[in-house]
Amino acid sequence: MTYPTLYRKRIMPEECIHLKDDIIIQCTNDIIVTKWNTLKPKKDLHHGYSCYFLNEGFKVSQFLRADNSLLYWYCDIVEYLFCPADNTLTSLDLLADVIVCPDGFVKVMDLDELSVALRQGTLSQELLEKCLLRLNHLLQIIYSGKFQTLQKYITDIL
Repeated sequence: MTYPTLYRKRIMPEECIHLKDDIIIQCTNDIIVTKWNTLKPKKDLHHGYSCYFLNEGFKVSQFLRADNSLLYWYCDIVEYLFCPADNTLTSLDLLADVIVCPDGFVKVMDLDELSVALRQGTLSQELLEKCLLRLNHLLQIIYSGKFQTLQKYITDIL
């Protein structure tokens, strides 16, 4: 199996980045697990792991400091766009994010950006609806105490 070439596309700011340095650790029809270093160095965030849940429409990432300690879990609500002709997978960021802190605190982020993107026409009504449904599904998993079922794809390989 040839692994797909990965891209990350954002609506705000508008950009598409080839994730050329991400290392695919596992790839199935349902998930892709990657290891990566930050594209733009940050004070605390150094590197991490991500699991693309291809059938769910979200990506769960473990954000780590330079000493490998957990900063937090970061969850992106996304739309996956696969192009079989050139074997590429683009993860389109649908703006809403969820942070799960080591102490269990959960923070939903960037919902205001959904409104701005819809108003500006950079996010369609269809993608807004998908985003909200996927966000709700992810939050149900987290609030029901089953977030470890998503984390295990990363923690089991470490």
